[in-house]
Amino acid sequence: MSLHRIVAPGIHRGRVSLALGLGLILGACLAPLRPATAQVPDSVFLEDFTSPELRDAVGSGKTVAIVPIGGTEQNGPAIALGKHNTRVRFLSEKIARTLGNALVAPVIAYVPEGTVDPPGSHMRFAGTITIPDETFRKTLEYVARSLRAHGFRDIVLLGDHGGYRRDLQTVADQLNRQWASGPARVHALPEYFEASSEGFARLLRQRGFSDREIGTHAALADTSLQLAVDPSQVRATVLSSGVSPGPGEGVYGGDPRHASAQLGSLGVDHIVAATVAAIRAHARRTTTRQAGPRPGAPPVP
Repeated sequence: MSLHRIVAPGIHRGRVSLALGLGLILGACLAPLRPATAQVPDSVFLEDFTSPELRDAVGSGKTVAIVPIGGTEQNGPAIALGKHNTRVRFLSEKIARTLGNALVAPVIAYVPEGTVDPPGSHMRFAGTITIPDETFRKTLEYVARSLRAHGFRDIVLLGDHGGYRRDLQTVADQLNRQWASGPARVHALPEYFEASSEGFARLLRQRGFSDREIGTHAALADTSLQLAVDPSQVRATVLSSGVSPGPGEGVYGGDPRHASAQLGSLGVDHIVAATVAAIRAHARRTTTRQAGPRPGAPPVP
């Protein structure tokens, strides 16, 4: 047998192995360059989408934009400063998922909270951050204008704080006058705040709690809601201390010591249901105005 016959097969096999190895390496290097399969996030938060994904979501019918508005303020010794921001984001997600055709804009965390010099309202307590009313209104206006430009048709201002409700309505009225011919409308939704304040308080009264316990800020109702939303933002040691904090500590009109996540869950369910119903009702009125009255139908109020 010749040397060529003995050596050649080995050389051939080596060339094949080398070629296969180079092919695998080259394939691995080129793999990331191939177009990835689109994976739209299982999220209702606008900031989780890419720009093309957001465009497609709006085009497929997600035309309700929820603008959650919180605030950075003192909440007594037992609740963290970010209460409103955490709560409105949590509730906005539940509301959007229930609606099915809504997305949630980033939380607006900077809102009017009182004067700086001299310190007024919540600004008397460490950690509160305030901005002027005109700055706040202009921010809301341009958030709404941006969302309208991207195809949203019902823009819902969801305010978790009672102090700036008039600002929300002012902005909504201004833009709705300018956009009277359609197709978008701004809704300063009073039903959301009513559900989280007086609506939840009614549920607590039905369970035997007095107004002196329920309170208006950082007391039983407020603390229970926060325990249901994010218990890490509530200081259990303060609640179990045996001392009921008062206005001097930033707690108004109530006692937080009997708060519980179970009570808070009642409020969460009530707020979500009431707000979803209100958004649907407001959106129907928008659609009716855009379509115009049917022949012979009475004018829309």
